[in-house]
Amino acid sequence: MLLIPSIDLRGGRCVRLLKGEFGAETRYEIDPLELMQRYAAAGAPWLHVVDLDGARDGTPGNRELVAQLCAAQRLHIQLGGGLRDAASIKAAVQAGVSRIVIGSAAVENPSLLRDALTQLGAQRVCLAIDVRVDDSGTPRVRTRGWVNEAPLSLWELLDQFADTPLAHVLCTDIARDGALGGPNLALYEEAQRRVPHIAWQASGGIRDVADLNHLAALGLAAAISGKALLEGRIRMEELQSFLPTV
Repeated sequence: MLLIPSIDLRGGRCVRLLKGEFGAETRYEIDPLELMQRYAAAGAPWLHVVDLDGARDGTPGNRELVAQLCAAQRLHIQLGGGLRDAASIKAAVQAGVSRIVIGSAAVENPSLLRDALTQLGAQRVCLAIDVRVDDSGTPRVRTRGWVNEAPLSLWELLDQFADTPLAHVLCTDIARDGALGGPNLALYEEAQRRVPHIAWQASGGIRDVADLNHLAALGLAAAISGKALLEGRIRMEELQSFLPTV
């Protein structure tokens, strides 16, 4: 399993939200470019970047900063947030983004994801599905920066793209995100069992290296960590078993 460090951007600064709430923001006094360099020095090949302004407002709000991260050419950038039309996807690719992440738009405009897969290829496209687990244990899809609940479960949304070459899916349990309470292992175990051909990326709740080991044991392709890395709960030397050896 690969560990992918995450940087969430809001107003050009590194932040983390608690359980997807924009009013529960923690700001970190570190330059995003400096943080990327730190992860690159540790040996990470990928960086997951979330444009929170774009996720909430629907238009990329940190475009220049994302372009600077790409121009540094230290890591492959996986970018999500605000990529809701062909023009924004094209701009991201032209800026140097290696893999684009489509979230809300996949629910509201499924053809956008289909077109991206056709034009860019399966390895350069990731479907991001943000969920809240309801009282029955069903993961319900949330969109628009986690504000709106779609009339779909995680499994129903995936069924809509069963005829596509979709290869990468990032799933975030919003109730765990930024809370450092541990990932939803039952959710990812079910995801891996139901759709084993997908390269699943787990996000939300990771607090230490033990959580990474638990996720790796499920057979997931990758795990996204932001807050635990930012706050030193996972030390750089602990990352080596989750990073490429060459």
